[in-house]
Amino acid sequence: MYSEPLDAIPLWGIFLLTAAILAIAVELGHRFGLWRRAHLSAENDQPVGAMVGSVLGLVALVLGFTFSLAASRFDDRRQAVHAEATAIHTTYLRANFLPAQIQVDVKKLLREYVTIRLEAVRNHLAGHEIERSEAIQRELWRHATEAIELAPSSESTALFVDSLNSVIELHAKRIMVGIRSRIPAVIWIGVIGLAWIGMASLGYQSGISSTARSPAIIALVIAFSIVLNLITDLDRGQEGLLRVSQQSLIDVERSITATTP
Repeated sequence: MYSEPLDAIPLWGIFLLTAAILAIAVELGHRFGLWRRAHLSAENDQPVGAMVGSVLGLVALVLGFTFSLAASRFDDRRQAVHAEATAIHTTYLRANFLPAQIQVDVKKLLREYVTIRLEAVRNHLAGHEIERSEAIQRELWRHATEAIELAPSSESTALFVDSLNSVIELHAKRIMVGIRSRIPAVIWIGVIGLAWIGMASLGYQSGISSTARSPAIIALVIAFSIVLNLITDLDRGQEGLLRVSQQSLIDVERSITATTP
């Protein structure tokens, strides 16, 4: 199954790792600032402060862009779930237009399909569930072909085929937006690298000005770590606190089960 390198690390581990990396950056910057002040006392801390502010502003800009990217894809996943639930329910209802024996088989497959889709989310889109979903799609398409052969000019059959086509397309869309459209590793490297430079610059400024390490720096490290953790949570979809609701599919499953003879 497709995954990003950071997926092996749990969200709490991402937070601790990020906080540790940024704290180390502050400490290294502070020590380097003290060394520079001892060996080059003529350096003025005011221009350095202006540059540090510019770097932190750039970090905030990149974090905002990355957060917006992750939030947009989170919304795409939410809309895809709703669209798929609607398509499955429509296909189930239009199965009533099919010949009796085909109708029974199709409805049985659709009931299993909804259950598989929900299990796939609970198992974080495990490969087995995806393979079974695609196998059911092939079976449904075979039944649709049989129905067309029995009634080539039937408009009702054509409506069923159209809705089944939507189900297959939305499956592919959910795979794309759910597990393949992730924030690229190069963006993660850039964001973390810029945050590291920003924290190191902040520590350097405190070092050349010979000020003690302010508790506000710790608050800033934690704040950056929280934002990065939220972005990671949004990017992973069904892990952590920010999860796409599957209520639309659950409602369809209940509706289908309630109408089962």
